[in-house]
Amino acid sequence: MKLENSIVFVTGANRGLGLAFARAARDRGAAKVYAGMRKTEGFNEPGIIPVRIDVTDKGSVAEAAKLAADTTLLVNNAGVAELIEGALSGDVEEQSRRMFDVNYYGVVRTTQAFAPALLGKPQAAIINVLSDIVWLARPILTPYAASKAAAWSYTNQLRHDLVDKGIQVLGLHVGFLDTDMTNGIDVPKTSPEDVARQTYDALVAGKNEIMADDGTRALKSTLSAEAPGYIAPPEGVI
Repeated sequence: MKLENSIVFVTGANRGLGLAFARAARDRGAAKVYAGMRKTEGFNEPGIIPVRIDVTDKGSVAEAAKLAADTTLLVNNAGVAELIEGALSGDVEEQSRRMFDVNYYGVVRTTQAFAPALLGKPQAAIINVLSDIVWLARPILTPYAASKAAAWSYTNQLRHDLVDKGIQVLGLHVGFLDTDMTNGIDVPKTSPEDVARQTYDALVAGKNEIMADDGTRALKSTLSAEAPGYIAPPEGVI
């Protein structure tokens, strides 16, 4: 899919990776860029249109899809993450419900709401922001990992469902990003701008997946090994 003259809707676009996606789409020639966010007050980016959307609220998602019915590229970026003591923590279930509502069901709600508009376009695509966590054991992120694994599975089913309908589905896997969400975590981080660039390059090239950092690429390469990365993480993967 070409970015030039496309009409892009990015969820969770008020900051971090979502904002990087919105800016990159604008700078690469998109005809219109919608920045979806829960609160639009104070958002002021030239060439980017703020739209209220709460991906946990089906009515809010439907209103956003109606307003942006000309969308040709949907970027499902909205997400939340929290740390937890481990897989046996007493609040795993409670936290998992919050994680799934945004990171999994939010993707499903938004995709289903925008699908009728995308299906009517001669060229359309969906980008789902996933994570290296689907292949890596980090007990302090247990609920987040489960929600992203579910989103990855949905992305794979969606791709096969839409392949004959002319809609490209691209899954983005990446590790820690240099955003507000990871402030105070002392690990190697990738810049959101670089991830947005790589992802759009992959989209234009017609790819189905993009591994956007060295650690994620190393991790993915272990999946057919006798001791894959989710059992024995490769050196350099945190």
